[in-house]
Amino acid sequence: MPAITFYKHEPIPMEMHKVKIVQQLHLLPTAQRLEKMQRAGFNTFQLHNGDIFLDMLTDSGVNAMSDLQQSAMLRADDAYAGSETFFRMRDKLEELFGMPFCLPAHQGRACENILATRFVKPDSCVIMNYHFTTAKAHITRLGGRVEELVRAEGLVSKSDLPFKGNIDLEALEACIRRETPANVPFVRLEAGTNLIGGQPISFANMQAATDICRRHGVLTVLDASLLQDNLYFIKTREKEMQSLSVREITRKIADLFDIIYFSARKFGFARGGAILVRDEALFHSMEDLVPMFEGFLTYGGMSVKEMEAMTVGFEESMDMDVICQGPQFIDYCVDRLSEYGIPVITPGGGLGAHIDVKEFLPHVPQTEYSACALACALYICGGIRGMERGTLSEERERDGSERIASMELLRLAFPRRVFTLSQTEYVIDRVKWLFDHRDLVGGLRFVHEPATLRFFTGVLEPTSDWPEKLAAAYRADFGDEQ
Repeated sequence: MPAITFYKHEPIPMEMHKVKIVQQLHLLPTAQRLEKMQRAGFNTFQLHNGDIFLDMLTDSGVNAMSDLQQSAMLRADDAYAGSETFFRMRDKLEELFGMPFCLPAHQGRACENILATRFVKPDSCVIMNYHFTTAKAHITRLGGRVEELVRAEGLVSKSDLPFKGNIDLEALEACIRRETPANVPFVRLEAGTNLIGGQPISFANMQAATDICRRHGVLTVLDASLLQDNLYFIKTREKEMQSLSVREITRKIADLFDIIYFSARKFGFARGGAILVRDEALFHSMEDLVPMFEGFLTYGGMSVKEMEAMTVGFEESMDMDVICQGPQFIDYCVDRLSEYGIPVITPGGGLGAHIDVKEFLPHVPQTEYSACALACALYICGGIRGMERGTLSEERERDGSERIASMELLRLAFPRRVFTLSQTEYVIDRVKWLFDHRDLVGGLRFVHEPATLRFFTGVLEPTSDWPEKLAAAYRADFGDEQ
């Protein structure tokens, strides 16, 4: 097979059609990929970037910046306190969201730490449409509980429902009454839902849910990390919103919530985060936690260069030509995989294409971390790094038993403005080959299991010699392509 060389593009908004920077990628021989996976403890997080052909682990912090973002970084005001860069960022966020108070933090999980520290008490119950790993971890470490109330159809792999991230409104009302409002620190809605396929939540559902909370006097919090994708889906899938601009939809959503936080590693195409607050007293109740955990109130642990880039990125996120790129690539990948009979989450959501591993590997139990095993298999069979989103990403129950995830997914993330269509076709081709040879994939077990967020740093091993057999079969079909 001839040598393969792809170039990963690192440019600017789609509408500008310019390539500023490229990075050469190398496809290691199959035997070396197997060796790299063994050294990584069968955890794709532990692979070295230089050993990866296509990195689809995440869209967090790896989206390509535009030329305007890059140039904005040159004007950064690197003052410890009172940086003009911060005030430019704050003013842009107030313009878009209508919230005058801003607490900067280095990324989304830092915001979650501040919110949990301020509001969560032992045995209090935080209600969500669906949890995110770090959001839940911060709540449970303080003795709180998480109640997930996504509608039942959100956990169905194949459907044509446009908003599978919607919260069950009847269950929300019942849960607040059962727990009592005093024991619900806040209701957190995620737009969209990361762990069940990047599925969006509708504006109508957010409006109805926040109305219920307001009636009971419960704080409402929006995780807007994936807001770019969710805005696109509201604009294209929610009939009542199609006449509005992205900017108008953003403001209507913001007006529903008491607090909004986000990771700018996703929303804004940079690396940072912030908590936006409407009420001044609420703002002051949290502001002392920023210097304690993050940095001073006008940089929050972020590089001011990144803050300047974020400010431009927020504005770019109001442009349909910018925010449509990710969902359209994901839809294409999902549709092509579906044509081959490969089980994927439909309709295509945000963030990435998601493979339903329970259907892909029905012979591998979830207790053997089948989604992680499939992620390792895809690297061995193509140099593609995906990410497990299933049982491995859960935390054990308090009695030590395994918590089985509602959905067992392999996520193939699409960093924004990075991959080409030909690279997407390569991914589709290798996933198809793996699906045709899926009986060769086996399970994994822990060698080293961290107590919290184990999917980041855990070390695993295969339950048999299946990786060697899989590599041999792949090499027989493709040789040692490189």
